[in-house]
Amino acid sequence: MRARGSTVTLLPLAVIAALALGFLLLPGARAPRAERPHPALIVLGAAQYAGRPSPAFQRRLDHALALYRAGGVRTIVVTGGRRPGDPHSEGEVGVRYLGRHGVPSAALIAETRSRTTLENLRNARVTLPPGTPVTLVTDEAHAPRALALARALGLDANASASPLSPHPDRRYLLREKLALVAYALLGIRG
Repeated sequence: MRARGSTVTLLPLAVIAALALGFLLLPGARAPRAERPHPALIVLGAAQYAGRPSPAFQRRLDHALALYRAGGVRTIVVTGGRRPGDPHSEGEVGVRYLGRHGVPSAALIAETRSRTTLENLRNARVTLPPGTPVTLVTDEAHAPRALALARALGLDANASASPLSPHPDRRYLLREKLALVAYALLGIRG
């Protein structure tokens, strides 16, 4: 009788483990693509190398540029700080990149202190008038988590995701999925 009781007790745990494994093995959760971006974009930082955007950061910046050129976007906040000893911040590199591609400096804001997505969002929020609706620009894997954080911070936000690289880093994808699971357990949802 005792063995049967422990099997019954383990059954819900096995179901939860199977669901979690299925979640991790399925393609990533996707943030809905913003049909029409808000007039303010927040481009979430990614690496920069010696003053040049990394490929992932460039995809985000190019996506923001396309949204700007399509019309309706008036402000682009590019977020991201610098590593210790690095003369360049992600925010500054992104603003320079967009400026070189025709976005007027009056439409660009560099947020240069943040190192995490949460800091990106908090610091970008204070650069905009209170209550400004924003469209987050980040990659497909990061967008669901970024959107959940933005909404948890009280931002009126949607997301417009740039594509991932053709061969995304599996560790990055796994980290984003695990973070979404943790957020769901904490009650943070997009």
